[in-house]
Amino acid sequence: MIFRGLSVGMMDSNCYIIGCEETREGVIVDPGADAKRILKKVEELDLKIVAIVLTHGHIDHIGALSDVREATSAPVMIHAEDAAQLTDAGKNLSVYVGSNISTKAADRLLQDNDKIQVGKITLEVIHTPGHTRGGISIKCSPDIIITGDTLFAGSIGRSDFPGGNHNQLISSIKTRLLVFPDGAKVYPGHGPSSTIGEEKKFNPFLR
Repeated sequence: MIFRGLSVGMMDSNCYIIGCEETREGVIVDPGADAKRILKKVEELDLKIVAIVLTHGHIDHIGALSDVREATSAPVMIHAEDAAQLTDAGKNLSVYVGSNISTKAADRLLQDNDKIQVGKITLEVIHTPGHTRGGISIKCSPDIIITGDTLFAGSIGRSDFPGGNHNQLISSIKTRLLVFPDGAKVYPGHGPSSTIGEEKKFNPFLR
């Protein structure tokens, strides 16, 4: 499996590119900014993008969505509970940072346990609400999990935005993510990677 992460935009959001080495099909997760840089990396990896998957619909995760979508013609996927964030600048918070961005509606609305096929790789949707109602994490393999803005290295996502709920966020982390093996790698929406074991032991928000 090909797995690359890029820190993009002023908010240093993490965009991930996942690809199948055999078929050269790929997926982009959270194109938050820097469309040209993301597309250049896709070209370097020699991938055909077959899906764009969003862990949620906040502006720092969808800022380059329209450009990446146009360049790849790939279908856009987001959890059904966050679908309105793509078309509403208030709900995706862009109106509050002066950019007032809205995009076309998603091509596929995801639900918990949905599968996304990328060549011979199967990605699994894990609904982890709390940061947003439709926030998801993505199981890329038994030991690689993209956690969006749910779980960070040493921290957790904010729950004070519309649709956020702190108790729900903690429950999502403990019941949907900490059940993975301690050695499983955590790739969050911002900041460095971690492991499930490190977060169990050292994350002060999970004690």
